[in-house]
Amino acid sequence: MTKKIKDGMKFDKGKAMYDLIDPDCLEDFAEVLTLGAIKYDRDNWKNVEPHKYEAALFRHFQAYRKGEMIDPESGLHHLSHVMANTMFLYCHSKMEKG
Repeated sequence: MTKKIKDGMKFDKGKAMYDLIDPDCLEDFAEVLTLGAIKYDRDNWKNVEPHKYEAALFRHFQAYRKGEMIDPESGLHHLSHVMANTMFLYCHSKMEKG
């Protein structure tokens, strides 16, 4: 038996719409972060100079631009690596501002 949902109100205006994030994209992003945590340590990225993430971001993006979708080392999409490196750079910039 299916319950009927009553008409209700929920004020979501101005709130982030997390349901817009593609689940597969988010999963691959998490896989890249998980591999990094296993390989280096969970929060190691916080102690690495940001320019190294700029270089890694461009290497993965360039591989993608040249037609290579999957990173041979991780087996994950190059753009998932781009997302991870972008997150690291974003968080570093926020940490610098304090």
